Amino acid sequence: MQPLERVKVLDFSTLLPGPMCTLLLADAGADVIKIERASGDDMRDYEPKVGPDSVNFCLLNRGKKSIVADLKDPVIRKKIESLIAEADVIVEQFRPGVMDRLGLGYEAANAINPRIIYCSITGFGQYGPYAQVAAHDMNYQARTGMIGLGGDKSGAPFVPPVLTADLAAGAYPAVMNILLGLRSRDQNGTGCHLDVSMSDNLFPLMYWGLGAGWAAGQWPRAGDELVTGGSPRYQIYQTADDKYLAAAPLEDKFWNNFLSILGLSELEHLDNPALVKASVAKTIAQHPAAYWLEKFDGKDTCVTEVIGLEQAVSDPHFNARGVFKRGLIAASGQRMPALPTPISAVFLSENPDNTSPKLGAHTQEVLK
Repeated sequence: MQPLERVKVLDFSTLLPGPMCTLLLADAGADVIKIERASGDDMRDYEPKVGPDSVNFCLLNRGKKSIVADLKDPVIRKKIESLIAEADVIVEQFRPGVMDRLGLGYEAANAINPRIIYCSITGFGQYGPYAQVAAHDMNYQARTGMIGLGGDKSGAPFVPPVLTADLAAGAYPAVMNILLGLRSRDQNGTGCHLDVSMSDNLFPLMYWGLGAGWAAGQWPRAGDELVTGGSPRYQIYQTADDKYLAAAPLEDKFWNNFLSILGLSELEHLDNPALVKASVAKTIAQHPAAYWLEKFDGKDTCVTEVIGLEQAVSDPHFNARGVFKRGLIAASGQRMPALPTPISAVFLSENPDNTSPKLGAHTQEVLK
């Protein structure tokens, strides 16, 4: 039996944070009912597509049921209220107040089912000056100072390649708090309203910068800190064949090994980061990546080649661990690897439903 077997989740969310959250719940055994408008989740229309739906939608919504419901229709809303009465969890990510106006906010849901765990995922939380501001992942990273940590010493930032707010600060904290809500309900018999603010949850990811600022007044400068490009011990170096090595020999034992292999042991105690960085860069630039990878192999130096995603998914290590062994069947019938999730293998079903649902495929079944 999976940990969340017999837990029913009503998913009113679209796009990324909520669907990723409910994907993780589904992987742990929850029965997830995705409630969509007639045109479907916006993610269905993204490119590239696998049949009628985008591959993004298929990856994020496998193993769920899809129903079409006009939440403004009083008759349909009554049926949704019947589902709420028997549900355990609601996940929604509208702007604050939208679900209230639909008559499906926390107070209304709690009146129907006092045991409901009601999770609201938003960019800036349920209250505060920015609560109604339209924004996306990059905006949250910009507002919280995360983008400002990166870039070069001139302070010029770059577009972040990972949707950190949606995932690490939205979907994952939502799952964590839903599980805590279910555990709390086991103890006291009542549900709760979870206010998951993606911008709030970005700050713990920058703990080191906050600590330096609060304790010593040393607020991080772009491209100039230990893990943002200021140190030769945590740096990207270009090789002679225009490839790149990610070098992270932070601890002395790794750093000494690193310098020894480069033939630069005299730099071991030199307190001039810019000079050391330039010397290391000049040395690494004299040979191709394969040369250095052979030199560093097995030597405990924390050096890795920078590769592309296509090469990464074929890496023998991840294949040996079966990271991509689970399959996904799109609504069109096409098969591909399923998106791996951080749910431990001991909690996964041996025979999962890994099919992504057609729009409204379960409407009759669920609302009958």
